[in-house]
Amino acid sequence: MKALLLEDDPILSKEVISFLKTMSIDCDAVFDGDLFLKQIKITNYDIFLLDINVPKLNGLDVCKKVRESNSDVPILMLTAYRDIQDKMDAFTVGADDYLVKPFHFDELYMRIMALLRRSGLPQDKKEFLVIKDLEIDIKEAKVKRNGISIDLTPKEYQLLLILANAKGKILSKQAIAEQIWDIQFESNMNTIEVYINFLRKKIDKEHPEKLILTRSGFGYYLNV
Repeated sequence: MKALLLEDDPILSKEVISFLKTMSIDCDAVFDGDLFLKQIKITNYDIFLLDINVPKLNGLDVCKKVRESNSDVPILMLTAYRDIQDKMDAFTVGADDYLVKPFHFDELYMRIMALLRRSGLPQDKKEFLVIKDLEIDIKEAKVKRNGISIDLTPKEYQLLLILANAKGKILSKQAIAEQIWDIQFESNMNTIEVYINFLRKKIDKEHPEKLILTRSGFGYYLNV
């Protein structure tokens, strides 16, 4: 799946792109409305993420112009404007959903998935990741091992996807931390160990073959 982000804050833009990548969503970004309208003419996207207060053409005007072309691509507004009138203005010009900054990245992901389900668009070109007897249903964000469903929190699911997409490559704590932006890992890398242990209890505990492995001094990887 591919998203286009309109955001003039370079730090937030980078964080959103990195987070969505860990969730198997490709994301391009532009910092002003004129560039956004040019970009959608050269690339097809499955969802648009729009800030309102951006240079040149603002997010509301961009939304209106997109809808004038009869585009049915879902539009999610990401903005610091929280007044009810701001939300009414956004929905009036064609927005499908509205998320106020600062937001939790897990909620961003769930809002995106909800919009795609309602629109009937495919949520990901790869619907499944299969590693031995572990199956990850990307479309539904569900996990099974040996046919048995496993309940994961959004953070655990995100971490599992990071490891699965690495396809057996060892990921250091720092590499994992850089892809999970809404927790301050810089001050406590042990948080990663905690989540790895959570995953192991749910993924590996009941099975003789362990999938989540550690290479001491290097990091973590999946036994593919």
